Amino acid sequence: MIIILALLLVLVVFAISVYNRLVRLRNNREQSFADIDVQLKQRHDLIPQLVDAVKGYMKHEKDLLTEITAARAGAMNAGTIDEKIAAENRLSGALGGLRIAVEAYPDLKANQNFLNLQEEISDIENKLAAARRFFNSATKELNNAVEVFPANIVAGMFGFKREQMFDLGTEQRANLDQAPKLSF
Repeated sequence: MIIILALLLVLVVFAISVYNRLVRLRNNREQSFADIDVQLKQRHDLIPQLVDAVKGYMKHEKDLLTEITAARAGAMNAGTIDEKIAAENRLSGALGGLRIAVEAYPDLKANQNFLNLQEEISDIENKLAAARRFFNSATKELNNAVEVFPANIVAGMFGFKREQMFDLGTEQRANLDQAPKLSF
């Protein structure tokens, strides 16, 4: 009887330990996404300024500017982490289209306001990349903990599940297959 109680006590302590570890990992993932949110907020604040700076030069690129504005609105209104990931991938794709279109406007590329905005956005994009790496690392750690045996039993009992990484998305991944165009 004592052996059974001791074994039961060990199982309960193990389950509590695994549960607490999963909670810490989930909270770490959520905190790392909050860090991404800070950078995304700065990015969203700069986009209207960028669009305004570009409007005068790119009269016939109205569709692109509309897409950027719509993608920004979608990103700002996304609710869940998964929705935010999808919306931010759309916004990143739209901003990538803007970078390509800007190449056709030498006067715009020389405009000081545009250059300052471009530098700020580049800085934010670099910070976003670092925050996304940290988020993906936290997500990987949580996913590993949720999937390994015997922790997966405790995870299943308490509703922990595999979470989505913050990846490039299929559209941006396809762009990586093309060599960058350099112009001097």
